[in-house]
Amino acid sequence: MIRRIAFAMLATASIPAILGAPQAHAAVAPAQAGLIQMDHISVQVIGKGSPVILIPGLSSPRAVWDGVAPELAKTHAVYLVQVNGFGGDAPGANLGTGMLPGIVADLHKLIADKKLGGAAVVGHSMGGLVALMLAKAHPGDVGKALIVDALPFVGSAFFPGSTVDSVKPQAGAMRAQMAGLYGKPFPAAVGQAIGRQNALKPESQTQVAAWSAAADMRVSAQALYEDLQTDMRPDLAGIAAPVTVLVPWTAARGGEGAVLDLYKREYAGAPKASVKGVAESGHFIMLDQPEAFRAALTAFLAG
Repeated sequence: MIRRIAFAMLATASIPAILGAPQAHAAVAPAQAGLIQMDHISVQVIGKGSPVILIPGLSSPRAVWDGVAPELAKTHAVYLVQVNGFGGDAPGANLGTGMLPGIVADLHKLIADKKLGGAAVVGHSMGGLVALMLAKAHPGDVGKALIVDALPFVGSAFFPGSTVDSVKPQAGAMRAQMAGLYGKPFPAAVGQAIGRQNALKPESQTQVAAWSAAADMRVSAQALYEDLQTDMRPDLAGIAAPVTVLVPWTAARGGEGAVLDLYKREYAGAPKASVKGVAESGHFIMLDQPEAFRAALTAFLAG
């Protein structure tokens, strides 16, 4: 999540200088057969067995899990979530406020309708924050959670000692500038910045940039704003489910100790939280270090 927000700050500062002439937003992707369509999310279900719910992060489609989902489906019922608007699809109810609570409500309805109580929930970045929100609001829904590079309050990564109120002006400015990308060509320089800030490998950077370009920037802007305006730290004590937090680090960016120390402090209030590092990876661990991510996911599900 740190790298994702760092991109947002960088990209929104660069937008005015590099935007070209307006053009229509990317065409809406056709609906896929067998999708469960809800107000804020859609869900694709593959496989059979104990349920695993996979929630992607900001501006990311369900394809972020392609490296693990097919194998996982051999032994589990895999519920691949996508936030409406993040995959070139219609934004649905995500053009209004209350987007993150709406996603949580949709997930709770899915779990109730499909009788998935106690599911393993995996969330990347903003999806990790959503997993925490779901575990707090509906304790029976989440048996255990794997949080992939997400903080319970991302503001503390940039503004030590900050609160949702103190970062509200910055959050509002980011939302306005990101939403301003809608209906304009997605600048190549912004896409490249996204890739560099969120991934290490060139092929990972290219993929992340492509996903971001396909997302509805109005939805991404609102999601980012609500992310920055959500602080789950006071609620961590009420999360009974075991929480495993995967944290990427690199030697060139300060090493493992300092990064993991931040996450351990932020998750200190969670009674059953463990923080684990993944070496030489950017924010998209599943792309930069697919084997390490697969091993961590396997260990999480087996635990």
